[in-house]
Amino acid sequence: MATFLKRKATVVALAALSLTLAGGGIAAAANPAAKAEAGQPSARQPGHQPPVTATESRAAKAALNATLAAPAPGLVAWAVVSANGTLLQHSANVVSAKKFSPSVPGQFAGQYQVTLDYDVRLKSLHATIGTNDAANVPPGGEVSVAPRYLTPNAVFIQTRSSSGGYADRPFHLVIAN
Repeated sequence: MATFLKRKATVVALAALSLTLAGGGIAAAANPAAKAEAGQPSARQPGHQPPVTATESRAAKAALNATLAAPAPGLVAWAVVSANGTLLQHSANVVSAKKFSPSVPGQFAGQYQVTLDYDVRLKSLHATIGTNDAANVPPGGEVSVAPRYLTPNAVFIQTRSSSGGYADRPFHLVIAN
């Protein structure tokens, strides 16, 4: 009799767990707003990178071939880039910075590329909104960073306003080796 009750209790517990999980999944699917992060705007633009042009590809390959040497493990490469894409300050391995033009199809405001002279695909990439002026009070906003599509020695940065719309913002970039 005791074995029967243990089995019955186990079956009841598993059934209750299954129904709870299924009900939660149904509730989440029925309420798409529940999927959005709390406090984040609901209408965000998709994250995508502009296509790589032949000119960009050649320039990146030239920079990769002219490499000094990647920083040793534990050291970093860094850059400070203005809202218009100008490279303001940087470490020795940073070759260039570029702002994509929102007037070109497939490119939007706040999209940047920073090129280095070594492969950064397996490195740790960090960015934050920031300036290098004396007051150092940057505008509000968000920043995302990722390896540049089809370009092993470049980093793609996307900046946004605080409401989530594409916006040009100055940023600091760190690549940890």
